[in-house]
This record gives sequence, structure tokens and C-alpha cells, in this order.
Amino acid sequence: MAEKVDLVVLGAGPGGYVAAVRAAQLGMKVVIVEKEKVGGTCLHKGCIPSKSLLRSAEVYHNMLESENYGVRASNVELDFSLVQHRKEKVISQLHQGVQGLLKKYNVDIYEGTGRILGPSIFSPMPGTISIEKNDDSEAELIVPQYVLIATGSRPRSLPGLEIDGHYIMNSDHALQMETLPESIIIIGGGVIGIEWASMLSDFGVKVTVVEFADRLLPFEDEEISKEMTRLLKKRKVKIYTGTKVLSETASIKDDKVMIQAEQGSKKITLEADRALVSVGRSANIDDIGLPNTSIQVEKGHIQVNEFMQTDESHIYAIGDVVGGYQLAHVASHEGILAVDHMLGKEVNPIQSEFIPRCTYSRPEIGSIGLTEVEAKEKGHEVKVGKFSFRGIGKALVFGEVDGFIKIISDKNTDDLLGVHIIGPHATDLISEAGLAKVLDATAWEIAQAIHPHPTLSEVFGEAALAVDGKPIHG
Repeated sequence: MAEKVDLVVLGAGPGGYVAAVRAAQLGMKVVIVEKEKVGGTCLHKGCIPSKSLLRSAEVYHNMLESENYGVRASNVELDFSLVQHRKEKVISQLHQGVQGLLKKYNVDIYEGTGRILGPSIFSPMPGTISIEKNDDSEAELIVPQYVLIATGSRPRSLPGLEIDGHYIMNSDHALQMETLPESIIIIGGGVIGIEWASMLSDFGVKVTVVEFADRLLPFEDEEISKEMTRLLKKRKVKIYTGTKVLSETASIKDDKVMIQAEQGSKKITLEADRALVSVGRSANIDDIGLPNTSIQVEKGHIQVNEFMQTDESHIYAIGDVVGGYQLAHVASHEGILAVDHMLGKEVNPIQSEFIPRCTYSRPEIGSIGLTEVEAKEKGHEVKVGKFSFRGIGKALVFGEVDGFIKIISDKNTDDLLGVHIIGPHATDLISEAGLAKVLDATAWEIAQAIHPHPTLSEVFGEAALAVDGKPIHG
């Protein structure tokens, strides 16, 4: 007999497990189906391991530059095996934490692949879940009142470019490297590509970045993109923008990766020990039973309304499978929203302009809202305040003075349209802008907040004053 529950969650990443916890807190009987490990890509193959490596790269860089702080350190060596060991230790600790959290709230976890079945003797509606277990035992059936699809995504590949996991890698493979190459070609200059470029550069790898768009980080404000490009070039990273990789011509020769590319009418031959393909991610929606439902899929993503409902009103979807910003914190927020909506609670649909975006390179980038170009395209007459970290005492103390903050406001209404930061701890600082957006604060109101001295947060107060041309230290 099929088991009956309130909610089945397909996928235990930061969207799925957060939704499961929320549902259990509100009294639902919840089952999670996960074919790998709870925590999902973010914990095991994405956010956490990559940021652990980035932190090690930052520490290594700081040690090499320690004399600038009056600390002479000799014979500084990088032991990449210990870097990887620390990464695995961080993952393991957080994995245990997620497991403990689900156990605390009595969420049942089934290891296997969950598929949505069509109408049957168990239910007149699509939604019965068949769980094919990893141990090849007989599949189990669960009949839920609601289903939440949170199956995440996987690295996208380029047609004609065979990823072998050694010479030509995606981010999953790169995270498992046992030794560092002397040189690498990174195909893709988006967030993930830039994080890897920054990290590997700090580890001493010769890095080349190839981006199809006419600039790095094409979805960031143009001034942010320009500054990151300048700083990476200063670190000897080679950058090719407006460049198409001829993937079908890639080859391995004399233990090297050979890649042909086109930059306008110019032909380019690139050579390195390894290549990393970082051209986005594809939603994991194959083989989960969607054809058994009326759920609509467009451009590889499940279509949902503002409450994360699919065309089957009792089946919801969140995270990378629905497109938009493929970010862990977005998936988590969507998961909470979806569960609250299932239970009839009042919810506020997510507004994309309230979502902070982060790049954990050196220096970091944090942004929220519209870029200056986007704001103008939407018909806003804008006024802009900028302030450099060079004018902030704490940045000088830190020895990290590159970068700036840019605040974009509507000239007529004073509405805060966007905030863009490149500089030290930008991914932490951007939360102040997030709160300002939620509270509908203006730049003037941000300036009224007393920012403690000396802190990096003072850059907010100065940039807010700069919107009206009155920064104190600028």
C-alpha cells in the first residue's frame, strides 16, 4: 500500500531541505527524495567547496604579501592537498548539520530518484511519487497532498567540446583536482568563471579567460565589469572578450589543451595544461516524470506563477529548475514561500530587484537592483553616487583599497534603483542595500544611518551623500 504524506520534496539542496524544514515546523508530514547527498550541489559541488578554495587562495595571497603589513614570512608554501582536505572538512561538518536539522524535524529521507506518476488507482491527479532507490531494491510509492520539485541544475557543456574530466573540465571536476595545473583556459567570464580565475590566479596558475560577450560579467553594471577586468589584467590574467570558442576544433596535443577561437575576424590559438568550461547551468528536469503532468516547460525551465505553482496547482517548483537567478539564497526563499502558500498563509511574491547577487572573487562583488543602463532603459532619469574604497580608513588598514560603491537613484522620486559594490567584503556589505530596498529607503535615508568608524560600511554613507553631490571625504 502506498504511503500517504503531506509533502514530497524532490531534491535536498538549499531550496529543498529549507522547504522541508519549514513544512515540518508548520506541522506537515514531509518526505525528501535525494539521489545523492542532502545539501545538494551548493554544499557538495558549488557554493561551499568553491568558497573554501577561494578562502585558501586569499590566505595564500596574503601570506605572500605579508611584508606589506610588517610581517616577514619566509618559505611560504602552498600544499594543495591540505587545501582540499580543509574543503572536505568544511563540507562534512555542514553536511552533518543538515542531516541533524532534518532529523530534528522528523523529515524522512529516501535515497533514490523520485518520479512523478500520472493519475492512477492511488490518486485521480498526477503527483504520486515512485522512488527508485539507490540500492536497486523495489521502488516505493508515496502519495502526497503536495509535491515540490527542487532538483537543481548541472554544469552546461558546449556542443562539440568533449568534457573528459581531466584535460577539459567543468566545475564539478575542477573542485576535485588533486594538483594544480601550471596554466588553464577558462571558457566563460560570468560569475563562476571569474571566481575560478581569481582563485587560480592567487594560487599561482597562469589563467586565460575567454568570454563570448563583449565584456566580463555581462549582467553586472558596466563600471563594475570594467573594474574587475582592470584588476584581473593587473594580476596577469589574460582576457579575451567578444570571442567565440570553436569547440569542435579543441584537441589534446603533447599533454596540452589546444583551443581555436575567433575574435571578430581574428583567429586565435590558445594553449594550456587544462581547460575549464564555465558557461552556465542546465536544469535537472529530465526523467522526473514531467510528461505525466500538465506542467509547462519553456527554454529548459519549469514554468511557475508568483507563488511557485506549476500548471498542476498542487505541484510546486523552486530553485534552478524554474530559471531566473540560479542562487542558493533564492531557492531557499522560494522554498519557504511555496510551503507558506500551500498552507494558505499570506505571502509576498519575490521581486527580482530585491535579490542580492554576489561574486566571491578578489575583490568581491555585491549588487542588487538595476544597473545604470537597465534603469535608463526602463525610463528612469537617474542620479548616481560613487565612492572609492581608497577614501575609507578601514580599507587602508586592511590594505584593500581597490574598488568602489555605486548607488543609482531616480532623479525625480529619489527611489533607490540599484547598488553595486566591488571591493573588500562586498558580499557582506550588500545586505545593507538589500534591507534598504525592502524598506523602500532612499539614498538620503541611508546617509542618515550612523555608520561606525572605522568600518568598511562607511562607504555606504559616503556614496549615499554622493548621490546628491555632497560626500564628506570625496
